Amino acid sequence: MLTLKQIHHVAVIASDYAVSKAFYCDILGFTLQAEVYRESRDSWKGDLALNGHYLIELFSFPQPPARVSHPEACGLRHLAFSVENIDSAVSTLVQAGVSCEPVRMDEFTGRRFTFFTDPDGLPLELYEA
Repeated sequence: MLTLKQIHHVAVIASDYAVSKAFYCDILGFTLQAEVYRESRDSWKGDLALNGHYLIELFSFPQPPARVSHPEACGLRHLAFSVENIDSAVSTLVQAGVSCEPVRMDEFTGRRFTFFTDPDGLPLELYEA
């Protein structure tokens, strides 16, 4: 059996790199560790960290195809972030103009969670832990 240590990063393709970089950094609190423009691909790549840990590769590509947005479609369903206080986190997002679904309760863990989306409709979750 392969022995994995942890998830290294998640790659996200943005239709508007500047808008998504502002969303992940200014609203969600990621920090930009490195950024490069790859001229041969007409593509930006930004390395984003959360609490000092590299987590997201943010890419742009010219005219990327639309993502399948149905939550039950095959593939990555959503990306979840843990928060200490979901009410405070939702309030911060709403003040920044981000719409959140109503907070729900996980029937198995008793933890509260909600969903929202990034500028391209990628489903994101806040999970109170």
